[in-house]
Amino acid sequence: MLRLLKITAAVEAITVVLLFANLFTVHWAPVASALGPTHGTAYLVTIVTVFSLQGAPAKAKWLSFVPGVGGYLALRAAGER
Repeated sequence: MLRLLKITAAVEAITVVLLFANLFTVHWAPVASALGPTHGTAYLVTIVTVFSLQGAPAKAKWLSFVPGVGGYLALRAAGER
């Protein structure tokens, strides 16, 4: 499960950076249409994965709700790097 959390945290962080980069530069609708659902899915999978971890502290579960970096914050709160 930690491997899945690391992957989804990375996908979530990368897609939010790309979404903001697109928004502040050219704002192409096809890019937003592709990255938006990808980011949303990674965000939800990150939350579900943190909640399914055995022994995850409550702090990690709450931190998983932070958009963009919640997965990394949850990993850090759980003591994993």
